[in-house]
Amino acid sequence: MKNSVVIGISGGSGSGKTTVAENLVKQIGDEHILLIKQDYYYKDNSHLPLEERAKLNYDCPDAFDTELLIEHIKQLVAGKAIDQPQYDFTVHNRKPERIRVEPKRIILLEGILVLHDAELRDLMDIKVFVDADSDIRLLRRVLRDTRERGRTLDSIAEQYLKTVRPMYEKYIHPTKKYADIIVPKGGFNQVAIDILVARIKSYLMELEKVDG
Repeated sequence: MKNSVVIGISGGSGSGKTTVAENLVKQIGDEHILLIKQDYYYKDNSHLPLEERAKLNYDCPDAFDTELLIEHIKQLVAGKAIDQPQYDFTVHNRKPERIRVEPKRIILLEGILVLHDAELRDLMDIKVFVDADSDIRLLRRVLRDTRERGRTLDSIAEQYLKTVRPMYEKYIHPTKKYADIIVPKGGFNQVAIDILVARIKSYLMELEKVDG
């Protein structure tokens, strides 16, 4: 029996996957759930100047250090702590410091491409794809990137047309076929969230029984 249960939550940028994940944490309690964001695992590009980093494609599999992410998920499932990287979106690069993260019973792994890699998928007990219409996803991305990441409308529009939309169609949307649960209407589908909450509580009960 594993020490932890892993739930992968994927979907396009602005689909509401973060909202779903945070809803689950709120309803289950953060003493039981650890939220790991794939965004933390963007590759370190310190060797490139800021101007070049801003032009990189951040919506393809090669943008992520998936090998490190897999290693960390395995360590957490085994009951071991990790030193998690942090990311600064304003400068498009990793922060120099890492954060010590202790394992918890439920590990929520959230990100646009968490269902892309077969080895990473194999670590998951439940795979979720959060779906939303493209206009909704774009609007949410604009609001988030201007408010939280210091981006201009021009830079958001350019990135969306050059990489975000084509990469969604090429890499992200096809991973929907791997999902055990598809959540339509983005992060505001309370019925789907309630189903996930019930399943997570069931997992917690099973883990507690093993502990005796």
